[in-house]
Amino acid sequence: MTDLMETVIENREMVQPNHANMLDVAHGGNVMKWMDEVGAMSAMRFSGEMCVTARVNQMNFERPIPVGDTAYITAYVYDAGTSSVRVRLVAERENLRTRERERTTESYFVYVAIDEDNVPTTVPELTVSTAEGEQLRDEALADEMGRAD
Repeated sequence: MTDLMETVIENREMVQPNHANMLDVAHGGNVMKWMDEVGAMSAMRFSGEMCVTARVNQMNFERPIPVGDTAYITAYVYDAGTSSVRVRLVAERENLRTRERERTTESYFVYVAIDEDNVPTTVPELTVSTAEGEQLRDEALADEMGRAD
């Protein structure tokens, strides 16, 4: 069994001009790609298997990430089914010089664990053994319900 806190992945991507749109801020497609990659890492860390994206909940781009800032992305598994893994993803813009961070995007992705034949395979049961893990899981479940399609 894998504990929720063991699935936390944090990653940064420096927003370069080639990642930007005509307004010199990160193109939304790049932010989605970075979130998907970090989410998949969290799902794979949890499951011990390759994971593919099965579903993306709505994504609201609340504020831009300017060229020169970083996209600071946090992901963690908060629930799992038989072969599916639910991951909460939060992207923030981070100014490395001032260390200021602001949330820019949040979403919930579902990944499916697959075996070497690309067939869905079972995942372990998620455990939560800390108060911080309980809080993260509760926040994700409550917020996801509020965002239901």
